[in-house]
Amino acid sequence: MSRNKELAFLGLAAKAGRIVSGEFATEKGVKSGQVFLVLTAQDASENTKKKFKDMCTYYEVPLYNVGTKEELGSAIGKDYRASLGVTDENFAVAMIKKLEKMGY
Repeated sequence: MSRNKELAFLGLAAKAGRIVSGEFATEKGVKSGQVFLVLTAQDASENTKKKFKDMCTYYEVPLYNVGTKEELGSAIGKDYRASLGVTDENFAVAMIKKLEKMGY
């Protein structure tokens, strides 16, 4: 499975209104319990990656580093995004399965 198919799935979730994007919105979603999966860009700053790693560990939310900021943003029809949160549990489970098949 290619990265394009994995990111296309994000577009579907975004069209369904099940994605929060940007550091502030993703952080707020994790802390409020509304986010079931967090994706950070591989080219995000080390500070951003550590912040989300620590937060997701504490709140027990799965976290994956996938793609670049540009790829994450374009997958959901927006500009650069360093982080995304999936707010639908079914989308999150399906996305985790795809990511695990790809070896993330």
